Amino acid sequence: MTRHADAGDRTSDPLLQPFQLKSIQLRNRIVSTSHASMLDEGGMPLERYQRYHEEKARGGLAMTMVGGSAMTSPDSSWGGGQLDLSSDRIIPHLQQLSARIHAQGAAVMCQVSHLGRRATSFANHWLPVVAPSRIRETRNRAFPREMDRSDIDRIVADFADAARRCVEGGMDGLETVTGGHLIGQFLSPRTNQRTDGFGGSARNRARFGLMAHEAIRKAVGDDVAVGIRFVIDEGVSDGSDVEDCLELARLFEREGHIDFFNCIYGRMDTELALTEDNMPGMFQANAPFLGKVEQFRKETRLPLLHAAGIRDLATARHAVREGIVDLVGMTRAHIADPHLVEKLIRGEEDRVRPCIGASYCLYKKVNCIHNPTSGRETTLSPTVARAGEPLKVVVVGGGPAGLEAARVSAERGHVVALYEAAPKLGGQILVAASAAERKDLIAIVDWRVRELEHLGVPVHCNTYADTDAILAQSPDIVIMATGGVPDLEWLDGAELCDSVWDVLTGSVAGKDDVLIYDGTGRQPAASCTLHLARQGKAVLLATPDDSLSIEMPYTDKSSFRRRFAELGVRSMTDMRLVRVSRRANGLVALFRHELTGAETEIETKQVVVEHGTAPLTEVYDDLRGRAANRGVTDPRWLIARESGAERTGRAPGTFDLHRIGDAVASRDIYSSIHEAYRLCSKL
Repeated sequence: MTRHADAGDRTSDPLLQPFQLKSIQLRNRIVSTSHASMLDEGGMPLERYQRYHEEKARGGLAMTMVGGSAMTSPDSSWGGGQLDLSSDRIIPHLQQLSARIHAQGAAVMCQVSHLGRRATSFANHWLPVVAPSRIRETRNRAFPREMDRSDIDRIVADFADAARRCVEGGMDGLETVTGGHLIGQFLSPRTNQRTDGFGGSARNRARFGLMAHEAIRKAVGDDVAVGIRFVIDEGVSDGSDVEDCLELARLFEREGHIDFFNCIYGRMDTELALTEDNMPGMFQANAPFLGKVEQFRKETRLPLLHAAGIRDLATARHAVREGIVDLVGMTRAHIADPHLVEKLIRGEEDRVRPCIGASYCLYKKVNCIHNPTSGRETTLSPTVARAGEPLKVVVVGGGPAGLEAARVSAERGHVVALYEAAPKLGGQILVAASAAERKDLIAIVDWRVRELEHLGVPVHCNTYADTDAILAQSPDIVIMATGGVPDLEWLDGAELCDSVWDVLTGSVAGKDDVLIYDGTGRQPAASCTLHLARQGKAVLLATPDDSLSIEMPYTDKSSFRRRFAELGVRSMTDMRLVRVSRRANGLVALFRHELTGAETEIETKQVVVEHGTAPLTEVYDDLRGRAANRGVTDPRWLIARESGAERTGRAPGTFDLHRIGDAVASRDIYSSIHEAYRLCSKL
């Protein structure tokens, strides 16, 4: 069945022009591509999964693609977080999902895949992993069994059955995926060392994928759009280079069973390959593979889609206007702002919440580092509702928590004032963004500053709001978002040490020989390490954890570790810092091994410590006795789904007091923004 989008407001913007893809009339050129959201329940797309995709459809995109790595077969599981297309049980749930998407005027497709060697033998059905050849993947670690002809025939039939279920479920089309998945494992000489009719030449390596697509086409008919997420260059000497990928692409085109290419680059068999050569994060430039796609476009004839680090509408517009792609995937950008197309149509492009490439959504799927409602649509409304009556809200602190608290309170219709003791808004983000790899974090601050200007919220920088100043405002609500300061109180000899903040902000220079102690496993110590190593300093990075960067998204972890290796950074794990003291012309740091208790002394010129923050609570503590709620935020009320005013019995002339972000405890940016949104959407 052909699905038609609402006509909407059409302008000369290339992104807002309709596009015909097979039988689907797409209302614009912006799509969200398939990804593993981890919102399924037992492989079924139930309410959480449906609401997540429905919100993007409501926000105006042309098409959302579901089912990242959706499994065709029982032996295609990586242990959870995939749609299960291996039985008819999924069909009614797909029907509900597609009906919701179509009701919003958007199209919906599903990715259909077999993981091959990327699957696991140690979860779900505990089946042996199969692959074209017996070659282990570094990242997912399974030792596969080489497929025989019965495996090939079975899985080809599974592809066809999965595709049929998608169509019966109301999907407008589907795509398979090469990359590191089974079809791609057959295509690449790195993973296909067969000597039969399925290995060797490009035609033989393509045979399995061609068989799968022929079976899919027979199962779904000629009118259904079928595409392939296709690697256009593996980027390694022993893999498929540009010419080999083009030869493979022409084979698929000539067979006539596919209708579009969804172009991807690189590999995904190691964490580093996945993050730097496939799903680019903060260490990579915006849209790093567009040039490769442009080369591919010149040699192929089918419509092209591409999504890889296209974070902003200007880059997306360029890709469509210059004819590099027909459809542009803004997948992570939609996690940041599911309403970005609607804002574009309204002429509010400057109000789109920006994707900054932090890849938090790949770490805590699918939570955006600064959109707390993404993936939580069943518990947090993606749009802020107006309050029943306006209140006077005083927010103290202009870091991420305070900025979000002020923004959401103003969206609710409250009268808001924001006070920040420092000369600039941003709090700890200003420190984080001073590191080269994390400079784009500043967009979290910039967007909120613009939103506060749009909402008319008065902001008072260089203003220390003490108890008297706050009470003079006669507030109804006081929100303390005062953050924290580097926590060194626990350390014997802390007065001899510097903090990561000191070094990254330039208030303290790095010496030639530096010991950095990372007590969190987060980005600050790693950023400081690179900052000093690039200056030619000899850096030793020590941590009490069993590995470096343990709390980071894998995208950051692998990229930091690569650069540590390139710069010759030394490291120690399982080592807890106990004491720092002076010795001769330098310092000596005493460490205790976490496993053995053995003590080790390290001599150095400088010790830099990262151990999170200690909350600043002086004004909060002073206000607690005067607040109607005694400064207590009931966690049961906070996490309840129903919005509405807090039940405190507050008398006229009194105020409620709440504390959020690092003013409570040292956490991360997402936690601060999520806490602020959740609280203030109820006030």
